Amino acid sequence: MVLSNITVPLLGLVDAAVIGHLEHAWYLGGVALGGTMISVTFWLLGFLRMSTTGLAAQSYGAEDRRQLALVLIQGLLMALGFASLFLMLHVWVSDAIFFLSSASDEVKFYGQQYFAIRAWSAPAALANFVLLGWLLGTQNAKAPMWMVIISNLTNIILDVLFVIGFGWKVEGAALASVIADYSGLAFGLLCVWRTWQHKQLPSPLSLLSVAGHNIGRFVKLNRDIFLRSLCLQATFSFMTFQGASFGDETVAANAVLMSFLMMISYGMDGFAYAMEAMVGKAIGAKDRQQLNQSLIGTFFWSLVICLVLTVAFAGLGSQLINLITDIPAVQANALVYLPWLVAMPLTAMWCFLFDGIFIGATKGKEVRNSMFVATCCFFAVFYLSIDFGNHALWFAMLTFMAMRGIGLAVIFIHQWRRQTFLA
Repeated sequence: MVLSNITVPLLGLVDAAVIGHLEHAWYLGGVALGGTMISVTFWLLGFLRMSTTGLAAQSYGAEDRRQLALVLIQGLLMALGFASLFLMLHVWVSDAIFFLSSASDEVKFYGQQYFAIRAWSAPAALANFVLLGWLLGTQNAKAPMWMVIISNLTNIILDVLFVIGFGWKVEGAALASVIADYSGLAFGLLCVWRTWQHKQLPSPLSLLSVAGHNIGRFVKLNRDIFLRSLCLQATFSFMTFQGASFGDETVAANAVLMSFLMMISYGMDGFAYAMEAMVGKAIGAKDRQQLNQSLIGTFFWSLVICLVLTVAFAGLGSQLINLITDIPAVQANALVYLPWLVAMPLTAMWCFLFDGIFIGATKGKEVRNSMFVATCCFFAVFYLSIDFGNHALWFAMLTFMAMRGIGLAVIFIHQWRRQTFLA
Protein backbone atom coordinates (compact mmCIF):
# COMPACT_ATOMS: atom_id res chain seq x y z
CA MET A 1 0.00 0.00 0.00
CA VAL A 2 2.94 2.35 0.59
CA LEU A 3 4.20 1.61 -2.93
CA SER A 4 0.81 2.17 -4.54
CA ASN A 5 0.08 5.32 -2.53
CA ILE A 6 3.35 6.97 -3.55
CA THR A 7 2.33 6.65 -7.22
CA VAL A 8 -0.56 9.08 -6.59
CA PRO A 9 1.50 12.29 -6.06
CA LEU A 10 3.93 11.09 -8.74
CA LEU A 11 1.01 10.95 -11.16
CA GLY A 12 0.27 14.60 -10.37
CA LEU A 13 3.85 15.50 -11.26
CA VAL A 14 3.56 13.69 -14.61
CA ASP A 15 0.26 15.46 -15.39
CA ALA A 16 1.89 18.80 -14.62
CA ALA A 17 4.93 17.97 -16.75
CA VAL A 18 2.87 16.94 -19.80
CA ILE A 19 0.45 19.88 -19.69
CA GLY A 20 3.20 22.26 -18.55
CA HIS A 21 5.03 21.81 -21.85
CA LEU A 22 2.14 23.21 -23.90
CA GLU A 23 2.52 26.70 -25.34
CA HIS A 24 0.34 28.62 -22.84
CA ALA A 25 0.33 28.67 -19.03
CA TRP A 26 -3.46 28.75 -18.85
CA TYR A 27 -3.65 25.10 -19.93
CA LEU A 28 -1.76 24.07 -16.80
CA GLY A 29 -3.76 26.51 -14.69
CA GLY A 30 -7.03 25.10 -16.01
CA VAL A 31 -6.03 21.49 -15.35
CA ALA A 32 -4.79 22.44 -11.88
CA LEU A 33 -8.05 24.25 -11.03
CA GLY A 34 -10.40 21.65 -12.51
CA GLY A 35 -8.32 18.77 -11.14
CA THR A 36 -8.33 20.26 -7.65
CA MET A 37 -12.12 20.54 -7.70
CA ILE A 38 -12.48 16.90 -8.73
CA SER A 39 -9.84 15.70 -6.26
CA VAL A 40 -11.43 17.52 -3.31
CA THR A 41 -14.89 16.19 -4.20
CA PHE A 42 -13.74 12.59 -4.53
CA TRP A 43 -11.39 12.87 -1.54
CA LEU A 44 -14.28 13.97 0.72
CA LEU A 45 -16.09 10.80 -0.33
CA GLY A 46 -13.05 8.70 0.58
CA PHE A 47 -14.96 7.52 3.66
CA LEU A 48 -16.38 4.84 1.33
CA ARG A 49 -12.98 3.11 1.32
CA MET A 50 -12.22 3.52 5.02
CA SER A 51 -15.58 2.31 6.31
CA THR A 52 -15.59 -0.61 3.88
CA THR A 53 -12.11 -1.71 4.99
CA GLY A 54 -13.02 -1.80 8.69
CA LEU A 55 -16.38 -3.53 8.26
CA ALA A 56 -15.05 -6.06 5.71
CA ALA A 57 -12.02 -6.88 7.86
CA GLN A 58 -14.19 -7.54 10.91
CA SER A 59 -16.51 -9.78 8.88
CA TYR A 60 -13.49 -11.58 7.46
CA GLY A 61 -12.01 -12.11 10.93
CA ALA A 62 -15.35 -13.39 12.24
CA GLU A 63 -15.60 -15.71 9.20
CA ASP A 64 -19.06 -14.30 8.45
CA ARG A 65 -19.27 -14.85 4.69
CA ARG A 66 -22.76 -13.41 4.30
CA GLN A 67 -21.87 -10.16 6.08
CA LEU A 68 -18.59 -9.91 4.16
CA ALA A 69 -20.50 -10.09 0.88
CA LEU A 70 -23.15 -7.69 2.15
CA VAL A 71 -20.55 -5.03 3.03
CA LEU A 72 -19.41 -4.92 -0.61
CA ILE A 73 -22.96 -4.73 -1.99
CA GLN A 74 -23.92 -1.94 0.41
CA GLY A 75 -20.74 -0.03 -0.33
CA LEU A 76 -21.17 -0.24 -4.11
CA LEU A 77 -24.82 0.82 -3.94
CA MET A 78 -23.85 3.81 -1.81
CA ALA A 79 -20.97 4.72 -4.16
CA LEU A 80 -23.24 4.58 -7.22
CA GLY A 81 -25.84 6.67 -5.40
CA PHE A 82 -23.32 9.41 -4.63
CA ALA A 83 -21.94 9.23 -8.18
CA SER A 84 -25.42 9.62 -9.69
CA LEU A 85 -26.14 12.61 -7.46
CA PHE A 86 -22.81 14.20 -8.41
CA LEU A 87 -23.45 13.71 -12.14
CA MET A 88 -26.88 15.32 -11.83
CA LEU A 89 -25.47 18.35 -10.02
CA HIS A 90 -21.97 18.70 -11.48
CA VAL A 91 -22.89 21.41 -14.03
CA TRP A 92 -24.36 23.67 -11.33
CA VAL A 93 -21.48 22.91 -8.98
CA SER A 94 -18.98 23.79 -11.69
CA ASP A 95 -20.74 27.06 -12.60
CA ALA A 96 -20.92 28.14 -8.95
CA ILE A 97 -17.28 27.39 -8.12
CA PHE A 98 -15.83 28.94 -11.27
CA PHE A 99 -18.04 32.01 -10.83
CA LEU A 100 -16.44 32.54 -7.40
CA SER A 101 -12.92 31.90 -8.70
CA SER A 102 -10.64 34.88 -9.33
CA ALA A 103 -8.73 33.02 -12.07
CA SER A 104 -8.38 34.46 -15.58
CA ASP A 105 -11.06 33.76 -18.19
CA GLU A 106 -8.73 31.38 -20.05
CA VAL A 107 -7.95 29.35 -16.90
CA LYS A 108 -11.66 29.21 -16.04
CA PHE A 109 -12.54 28.04 -19.55
CA TYR A 110 -10.04 25.17 -19.54
CA GLY A 111 -10.79 24.36 -15.91
CA GLN A 112 -14.48 23.93 -16.75
CA GLN A 113 -13.56 21.90 -19.81
CA TYR A 114 -11.44 19.56 -17.70
CA PHE A 115 -14.04 19.31 -14.93
CA ALA A 116 -16.90 18.54 -17.35
CA ILE A 117 -15.04 15.51 -18.75
CA ARG A 118 -13.53 14.26 -15.48
CA ALA A 119 -16.96 14.30 -13.81
CA TRP A 120 -17.89 11.19 -15.80
CA SER A 121 -15.27 9.18 -13.96
CA ALA A 122 -17.31 9.51 -10.74
CA PRO A 123 -19.03 6.08 -10.91
CA ALA A 124 -15.67 4.33 -11.41
CA ALA A 125 -13.70 6.49 -8.95
CA LEU A 126 -16.21 6.03 -6.11
CA ALA A 127 -16.72 2.33 -6.83
CA ASN A 128 -12.92 1.94 -6.76
CA PHE A 129 -12.90 3.27 -3.19
CA VAL A 130 -15.24 0.46 -2.17
CA LEU A 131 -13.33 -2.23 -4.09
CA LEU A 132 -10.00 -1.07 -2.58
CA GLY A 133 -11.48 -1.09 0.92
CA TRP A 134 -13.12 -4.49 0.52
CA LEU A 135 -10.02 -6.16 -0.92
CA LEU A 136 -7.91 -4.71 1.90
CA GLY A 137 -10.47 -5.96 4.40
CA THR A 138 -10.00 -9.49 3.06
CA GLN A 139 -6.26 -9.10 3.86
CA ASN A 140 -5.33 -8.81 0.19
CA ALA A 141 -2.92 -5.88 -0.24
CA LYS A 142 -1.44 -6.97 -3.58
CA ALA A 143 -4.67 -6.59 -5.55
CA PRO A 144 -5.27 -2.98 -4.41
CA MET A 145 -1.60 -2.20 -5.10
CA TRP A 146 -1.86 -3.41 -8.70
CA MET A 147 -5.26 -1.80 -9.06
CA VAL A 148 -3.80 1.64 -8.23
CA ILE A 149 -0.59 1.12 -10.20
CA ILE A 150 -2.45 -0.08 -13.34
CA SER A 151 -4.80 2.89 -13.15
CA ASN A 152 -1.94 5.37 -12.75
CA LEU A 153 0.21 3.82 -15.48
CA THR A 154 -2.77 3.89 -17.85
CA ASN A 155 -3.26 7.55 -17.00
CA ILE A 156 0.40 8.41 -17.66
CA ILE A 157 0.56 6.53 -20.99
CA LEU A 158 -2.72 8.02 -22.25
CA ASP A 159 -1.67 11.48 -21.04
CA VAL A 160 1.35 11.38 -23.31
CA LEU A 161 -0.60 9.83 -26.20
CA PHE A 162 -3.65 12.12 -26.07
CA VAL A 163 -1.96 15.41 -25.12
CA ILE A 164 1.33 15.20 -27.01
CA GLY A 165 0.57 12.58 -29.66
CA PHE A 166 -2.98 13.54 -30.67
CA GLY A 167 -2.79 17.20 -29.58
CA TRP A 168 -6.02 17.04 -27.55
CA LYS A 169 -4.51 19.25 -24.82
CA VAL A 170 -6.74 19.68 -21.74
CA GLU A 171 -9.50 17.44 -23.09
CA GLY A 172 -6.91 14.71 -23.65
CA ALA A 173 -5.62 14.95 -20.08
CA ALA A 174 -9.16 14.71 -18.69
CA LEU A 175 -10.11 11.79 -20.95
CA ALA A 176 -6.94 9.92 -19.97
CA SER A 177 -7.93 10.16 -16.30
CA VAL A 178 -11.49 8.97 -17.00
CA ILE A 179 -10.28 5.91 -18.94
CA ALA A 180 -7.69 5.20 -16.22
CA ASP A 181 -10.38 5.16 -13.52
CA TYR A 182 -12.47 2.67 -15.50
CA SER A 183 -9.42 0.49 -16.20
CA GLY A 184 -8.80 0.36 -12.44
CA LEU A 185 -12.46 -0.55 -11.91
CA ALA A 186 -12.25 -3.41 -14.43
CA PHE A 187 -9.16 -4.86 -12.77
CA GLY A 188 -10.68 -4.38 -9.30
CA LEU A 189 -13.87 -6.21 -10.26
CA LEU A 190 -11.79 -9.10 -11.62
CA CYS A 191 -9.91 -9.34 -8.30
CA VAL A 192 -13.19 -9.19 -6.34
CA TRP A 193 -14.72 -11.92 -8.52
CA ARG A 194 -11.73 -14.20 -7.85
CA THR A 195 -11.95 -13.61 -4.11
CA TRP A 196 -15.72 -14.13 -4.22
CA GLN A 197 -15.28 -17.51 -5.93
CA HIS A 198 -12.45 -18.55 -3.62
CA LYS A 199 -14.40 -17.70 -0.46
CA GLN A 200 -17.62 -19.16 -1.91
CA LEU A 201 -19.61 -16.07 -0.97
CA PRO A 202 -23.39 -15.87 -1.60
CA SER A 203 -24.72 -14.73 -4.98
CA PRO A 204 -24.81 -10.90 -5.25
CA LEU A 205 -28.36 -11.06 -6.63
CA SER A 206 -29.54 -12.94 -3.54
CA LEU A 207 -28.22 -10.12 -1.33
CA LEU A 208 -29.91 -7.21 -3.11
CA SER A 209 -33.19 -7.85 -1.28
CA VAL A 210 -31.44 -7.54 2.12
CA ALA A 211 -29.05 -4.73 1.17
CA GLY A 212 -30.66 -2.50 3.80
CA HIS A 213 -29.87 -4.95 6.62
CA ASN A 214 -27.82 -3.33 9.39
CA ILE A 215 -26.98 -0.44 7.05
CA GLY A 216 -27.44 2.05 9.88
CA ARG A 217 -24.01 1.17 11.25
CA PHE A 218 -22.50 1.68 7.80
CA VAL A 219 -24.16 5.08 7.36
CA LYS A 220 -23.19 6.26 10.87
CA LEU A 221 -19.56 5.26 10.35
CA ASN A 222 -19.49 7.01 6.96
CA ARG A 223 -20.98 10.15 8.52
CA ASP A 224 -18.31 10.30 11.22
CA ILE A 225 -15.44 9.75 8.77
CA PHE A 226 -16.90 12.35 6.40
CA LEU A 227 -16.95 14.97 9.17
CA ARG A 228 -13.37 14.01 10.01
CA SER A 229 -12.39 14.52 6.37
CA LEU A 230 -14.06 17.95 6.30
CA CYS A 231 -11.91 19.07 9.25
CA LEU A 232 -8.79 17.73 7.56
CA GLN A 233 -9.63 19.50 4.30
CA ALA A 234 -10.30 22.75 6.18
CA THR A 235 -6.81 22.80 7.71
CA PHE A 236 -4.96 22.01 4.47
CA SER A 237 -7.04 24.51 2.49
CA PHE A 238 -6.36 27.18 5.11
CA MET A 239 -2.66 26.35 4.91
CA THR A 240 -2.71 27.07 1.17
CA PHE A 241 -4.86 30.22 1.19
CA GLN A 242 -3.28 31.79 4.28
CA GLY A 243 0.20 31.11 2.91
CA ALA A 244 -0.74 33.15 -0.15
CA SER A 245 -1.17 36.23 2.05
CA PHE A 246 2.53 36.11 3.01
CA GLY A 247 3.72 36.86 -0.53
CA ASP A 248 4.42 35.07 -3.80
CA GLU A 249 7.82 33.73 -2.76
CA THR A 250 6.46 32.35 0.51
CA VAL A 251 3.45 30.65 -1.07
CA ALA A 252 5.76 29.10 -3.69
CA ALA A 253 8.10 27.87 -0.94
CA ASN A 254 5.12 26.41 0.94
CA ALA A 255 4.00 24.64 -2.25
CA VAL A 256 7.43 22.98 -2.54
CA LEU A 257 7.41 21.85 1.10
CA MET A 258 3.76 20.78 0.93
CA SER A 259 4.63 18.48 -1.98
CA PHE A 260 7.04 16.71 0.37
CA LEU A 261 4.40 16.66 3.12
CA MET A 262 2.02 14.98 0.66
CA MET A 263 4.67 12.33 -0.01
CA ILE A 264 4.92 11.71 3.76
CA SER A 265 1.13 11.57 4.04
CA TYR A 266 0.62 9.16 1.16
CA GLY A 267 3.45 6.94 2.36
CA MET A 268 2.18 6.83 5.95
CA ASP A 269 -1.35 6.21 4.71
CA GLY A 270 -0.04 2.88 3.45
CA PHE A 271 0.67 1.89 7.06
CA ALA A 272 -2.74 3.22 8.10
CA TYR A 273 -4.42 1.05 5.44
CA ALA A 274 -2.51 -2.00 6.67
CA MET A 275 -3.49 -1.22 10.25
CA GLU A 276 -7.16 -0.90 9.29
CA ALA A 277 -7.17 -4.33 7.66
CA MET A 278 -5.21 -6.17 10.38
CA VAL A 279 -6.94 -4.53 13.36
CA GLY A 280 -10.35 -5.13 11.80
CA LYS A 281 -9.56 -8.81 11.26
CA ALA A 282 -8.27 -9.24 14.83
CA ILE A 283 -11.36 -7.54 16.29
CA GLY A 284 -13.67 -9.65 14.13
CA ALA A 285 -11.90 -12.77 15.38
CA LYS A 286 -11.77 -11.31 18.95
CA ASP A 287 -8.09 -12.29 18.99
CA ARG A 288 -6.15 -10.02 21.39
CA GLN A 289 -2.81 -11.71 20.61
CA GLN A 290 -3.24 -11.16 16.87
CA LEU A 291 -4.10 -7.52 17.57
CA ASN A 292 -0.92 -7.13 19.66
CA GLN A 293 1.22 -8.57 16.87
CA SER A 294 -0.36 -6.25 14.28
CA LEU A 295 0.21 -3.18 16.45
CA ILE A 296 3.84 -3.99 17.30
CA GLY A 297 4.84 -4.92 13.74
CA THR A 298 3.26 -1.87 12.12
CA PHE A 299 4.57 0.56 14.76
CA PHE A 300 8.09 -0.81 14.29
CA TRP A 301 8.19 -0.50 10.50
CA SER A 302 6.49 2.89 10.42
CA LEU A 303 9.08 4.15 12.94
CA VAL A 304 11.89 2.87 10.71
CA ILE A 305 10.43 4.60 7.63
CA CYS A 306 9.87 7.86 9.52
CA LEU A 307 13.44 7.88 10.82
CA VAL A 308 14.68 7.43 7.25
CA LEU A 309 12.48 10.31 6.06
CA THR A 310 13.68 12.53 8.89
CA VAL A 311 17.33 11.87 8.07
CA ALA A 312 16.64 12.39 4.35
CA PHE A 313 14.96 15.77 4.85
CA ALA A 314 17.59 16.89 7.36
CA GLY A 315 20.58 15.85 5.24
CA LEU A 316 19.28 16.25 1.69
CA GLY A 317 16.57 18.88 2.14
CA SER A 318 18.43 21.54 0.20
CA GLN A 319 19.08 19.24 -2.76
CA LEU A 320 15.46 18.05 -2.78
CA ILE A 321 14.20 21.63 -2.84
CA ASN A 322 16.53 22.42 -5.74
CA LEU A 323 15.07 19.50 -7.70
CA ILE A 324 11.61 21.06 -7.50
CA THR A 325 12.50 24.69 -8.20
CA ASP A 326 15.46 26.61 -9.61
CA ILE A 327 14.20 30.05 -8.50
CA PRO A 328 16.77 31.34 -5.95
CA ALA A 329 14.27 33.32 -3.86
CA VAL A 330 11.92 30.33 -3.53
CA GLN A 331 14.83 28.02 -2.68
CA ALA A 332 15.98 30.41 0.06
CA ASN A 333 12.46 30.72 1.51
CA ALA A 334 11.91 26.96 1.48
CA LEU A 335 15.17 26.41 3.37
CA VAL A 336 13.99 28.81 6.10
CA TYR A 337 10.92 26.64 6.79
CA LEU A 338 12.57 23.26 6.11
CA PRO A 339 13.10 22.47 9.86
CA TRP A 340 9.33 22.20 10.29
CA LEU A 341 9.26 19.53 7.59
CA VAL A 342 12.18 17.67 9.21
CA ALA A 343 10.11 17.42 12.41
CA MET A 344 6.99 16.27 10.58
CA PRO A 345 7.52 12.49 9.94
CA LEU A 346 8.10 11.42 13.57
CA THR A 347 5.36 13.78 14.77
CA ALA A 348 2.77 12.77 12.18
CA MET A 349 3.30 8.99 12.15
CA TRP A 350 1.19 8.52 15.28
CA CYS A 351 -1.94 10.14 13.85
CA PHE A 352 -1.81 7.95 10.74
CA LEU A 353 -1.33 4.78 12.76
CA PHE A 354 -4.05 5.54 15.29
CA ASP A 355 -6.40 6.58 12.48
CA GLY A 356 -5.87 3.11 11.02
CA ILE A 357 -6.41 1.44 14.39
CA PHE A 358 -9.70 3.18 15.12
CA ILE A 359 -11.07 2.93 11.58
CA GLY A 360 -10.22 -0.79 11.58
CA ALA A 361 -12.14 -1.03 14.84
CA THR A 362 -14.99 0.96 13.17
CA LYS A 363 -14.86 3.52 16.01
CA GLY A 364 -15.73 6.51 13.85
CA LYS A 365 -16.93 8.73 16.71
CA GLU A 366 -13.49 8.74 18.35
CA VAL A 367 -11.77 9.58 15.05
CA ARG A 368 -14.25 12.41 14.40
CA ASN A 369 -13.95 13.92 17.87
CA SER A 370 -10.14 13.80 18.01
CA MET A 371 -9.95 15.42 14.56
CA PHE A 372 -12.29 18.20 15.69
CA VAL A 373 -10.13 18.91 18.75
CA ALA A 374 -6.95 18.88 16.64
CA THR A 375 -8.53 21.29 14.14
CA CYS A 376 -9.45 23.70 16.92
CA CYS A 377 -5.85 23.49 18.19
CA PHE A 378 -4.58 24.23 14.66
CA PHE A 379 -6.48 27.51 14.40
CA ALA A 380 -5.81 28.47 18.03
CA VAL A 381 -2.05 27.97 17.68
CA PHE A 382 -1.94 29.89 14.39
CA TYR A 383 -3.81 32.96 15.66
CA LEU A 384 -1.92 32.98 18.96
CA SER A 385 1.42 32.99 17.11
CA ILE A 386 0.37 34.92 14.00
CA ASP A 387 3.04 37.56 14.60
CA PHE A 388 5.61 34.97 13.46
CA GLY A 389 4.06 34.89 9.97
CA ASN A 390 4.59 31.72 7.95
CA HIS A 391 6.37 30.06 10.88
CA ALA A 392 3.06 30.28 12.75
CA LEU A 393 1.37 28.41 9.91
CA TRP A 394 3.88 25.54 9.98
CA PHE A 395 3.84 25.47 13.79
CA ALA A 396 0.05 25.14 13.64
CA MET A 397 0.32 22.27 11.13
CA LEU A 398 2.85 20.43 13.30
CA THR A 399 0.58 20.93 16.33
CA PHE A 400 -2.40 19.67 14.33
CA MET A 401 -0.59 16.44 13.41
CA ALA A 402 0.62 15.96 16.99
CA MET A 403 -2.81 16.54 18.54
CA ARG A 404 -4.46 14.06 16.18
CA GLY A 405 -2.07 11.37 17.39
CA ILE A 406 -2.18 12.39 21.08
CA GLY A 407 -5.97 12.52 21.18
CA LEU A 408 -6.43 9.04 19.72
CA ALA A 409 -3.53 7.64 21.80
CA VAL A 410 -5.19 8.79 25.04
CA ILE A 411 -8.50 7.21 24.01
CA PHE A 412 -6.76 4.00 22.91
CA ILE A 413 -4.79 3.60 26.16
CA HIS A 414 -7.94 4.25 28.18
CA GLN A 415 -9.99 1.66 26.27
CA TRP A 416 -7.13 -0.84 26.23
CA ARG A 417 -6.68 -0.70 29.99
CA ARG A 418 -10.40 -1.11 30.55
CA GLN A 419 -10.41 -3.95 27.98
CA THR A 420 -13.20 -2.24 26.01
CA PHE A 421 -11.27 -1.72 22.76
CA LEU A 422 -12.16 -5.18 21.44
CA ALA A 423 -15.76 -4.81 22.54
